[in-house]
Amino acid sequence: MSCGPEEFQKDIEDDYNTRSKMEKRISLVIPNYNRADTIGTCLEAAFSSEYGNFEVVVVDDKSEDNSVEVIKRFPCRLISLERHSGTSRARNIGAQKSSGEFIFFIDSDCLLQPDTLSIVNRTLMSLPSQGGVVLGGTYTRVSYDRGFFSAFQSLFVHYSETKNTENPDYIAAHAMVVPRKTFIESGGFPEDFMPILEDVAFSHRLKRSGVRLIMCPEIQVRHIFNFTLARSLFNAYRKTTYWCTYSFGNRDILTDSGSASFELKTNVVSLLLSFLVIALWAVTNRPSLLYAIPLLFLSNVIVSRNQIKLFYRTKGLLFTVSALCYYAFLYPVPIALGTATGFIRHFLRGRK
Repeated sequence: MSCGPEEFQKDIEDDYNTRSKMEKRISLVIPNYNRADTIGTCLEAAFSSEYGNFEVVVVDDKSEDNSVEVIKRFPCRLISLERHSGTSRARNIGAQKSSGEFIFFIDSDCLLQPDTLSIVNRTLMSLPSQGGVVLGGTYTRVSYDRGFFSAFQSLFVHYSETKNTENPDYIAAHAMVVPRKTFIESGGFPEDFMPILEDVAFSHRLKRSGVRLIMCPEIQVRHIFNFTLARSLFNAYRKTTYWCTYSFGNRDILTDSGSASFELKTNVVSLLLSFLVIALWAVTNRPSLLYAIPLLFLSNVIVSRNQIKLFYRTKGLLFTVSALCYYAFLYPVPIALGTATGFIRHFLRGRK
């Protein structure tokens, strides 16, 4: 049996058509604001995808740096907003202008892995009903930048977001896959909202409407943190402030929810109780009170043991010891301060 140029070309076309039918059209929607330092790397990773049937829609939220110049170097669809309007509006407009059956939201400091969209497509194909399901992904265990605080944050978020795969409290917009029809009908992300947590509010609204959320740990993006100690602590304080402002109002402050995990809350309570024990010792001069501190630390370690195991499996013993010390003795401080600030903001809102 001969195989000439015409037969060879037909085989290629048949293979392409078969693949196109199997590959669902996915629109990668990326909001950008003053991220000229990362958007180029983000788009380079996106166009290195092994997947065939996708488009990239970038919505620039009136950046003041040279982001637009960087974005124009890539074959994506660029939508430039006339005024700075916030991440939610940028995502909503990107979704409205997209052509895919499914929308994959990521951030401009996140890097798609070569096989991420293939994993998304395979997962979608395996679902009995796709219309009422939203898929979530997470950060890779190893961050793009290899500094200690970036590595800690990537591992912390990866563990927290993948604990509950069948019924997560929310899906983060750094790796969210939603049917375009579902997204448009839902009204999209809330635009008159806090600077962050719009994905949490959106997820909660979808769940109340009967949409199922599924966390798929294999769907991963690599985050560019560039965290220093100061940036790590400030990020913890800022996110906790907004989270608690929202959660006190939503009456779910104690929920085991993603990065606001039960382990993290136990961690904060453990440190605060240790401070209380030290204060009582200083007042009463009873050394026996100090025995409670190692017990509190041990209890904290037991509760967070799976997270600590992930530290060890990924980065080894030295990193694990350093990460545990940071996590147990310093990281809870901005969390506690953010909780207090969030409560005050919620209280003041209630007084208006």
